[in-house]
Amino acid sequence: MREYRLERRAAVAELLKDRGEMLIVTGLGSPSYDVFAAGDHDANFYLWGAMGGAALTGLGLAVAHPERPVAVFTGDGELLMGLGGLATIAVRAPRNLSIVVLDNGHYGETGGQLSHSGAGVDLAAVAKAAGFPEVMDVSTHEGLIEARSAVATPGSGPRLIVVRIAHEHTPRALPSRDGAWIKSRFRAHLGFVPQ
Repeated sequence: MREYRLERRAAVAELLKDRGEMLIVTGLGSPSYDVFAAGDHDANFYLWGAMGGAALTGLGLAVAHPERPVAVFTGDGELLMGLGGLATIAVRAPRNLSIVVLDNGHYGETGGQLSHSGAGVDLAAVAKAAGFPEVMDVSTHEGLIEARSAVATPGSGPRLIVVRIAHEHTPRALPSRDGAWIKSRFRAHLGFVPQ
């Protein structure tokens, strides 16, 4: 049985220290709250109601902006909803894309039921089998420091980082839920002038 021990907010805050030019896409629910709690930023794209779409949204962003590191922060449940996207990401192989899976082994947004990863599905092994050249499984503070360095720099292809977090209640820190405003702010950060 895997250990789920890192505190989620502290883990995300550690990964986002000195984020530099990183563009971030967040999955539905808790990953959005965690990234927002670590510090709101014009380069944060919070997804609301797009269950399973975070990794592929990150893929599009990484392909469009290969000069910048792109990180997707998502949960195990959200990634499981779009698992086939890992194969597409591996085939496209953007060097600047990191997918950070906050894995507590539970579906946090629907009541805390055991997720497939909690029942034994190894998301790191799935990513390796799909063709990800870089995969990390993190359950210690030292591992977080190593992962922080990896997320901030392009690698040899897409990377998947599974962060083993404790299954516990964390107070919500809610970013804006105005999708049009989030999109416009993010586009302005990328240099697109609203029409």
